[in-house]
Amino acid sequence: MLTARLDRAADRILRAEHNLSYSRYLALVLVGELGASTQRTLAEYLGVTEPSVSRMTGVLAADGLLDVRPDPAGGNRRRLSLTDQGKRLVASIQEGFEGRLAELVARSGIPYDEYAEHTARLLATFDQWEQEKTT
Repeated sequence: MLTARLDRAADRILRAEHNLSYSRYLALVLVGELGASTQRTLAEYLGVTEPSVSRMTGVLAADGLLDVRPDPAGGNRRRLSLTDQGKRLVASIQEGFEGRLAELVARSGIPYDEYAEHTARLLATFDQWEQEKTT
């Protein structure tokens, strides 16, 4: 429930302030920070089809946020990377979201440092759980 509400709030903020959907923002983050360097990898991370990612990356490229190039190894694969404009946008959005989240946490009465510590532990546990599932 909390995650869904945060996702919807993020989508509203992004559309209003940057004319960008939350799913497209996630695509930029995945390419820039998590190394989703091909359309296939990005589709796997997002849990969508390759044709869907192809359309999304086309829009992001047309907006000057993403560079899409044929893979030097050949085939139909496309290599993805953020443009400088895409990198600046992701950094700006992350900074804004961090500030909003800190404000929301403070309003709840939870010290932000404690929230950040518990969140980091939860994420590490989740990462470990995912690794155990794949081995």
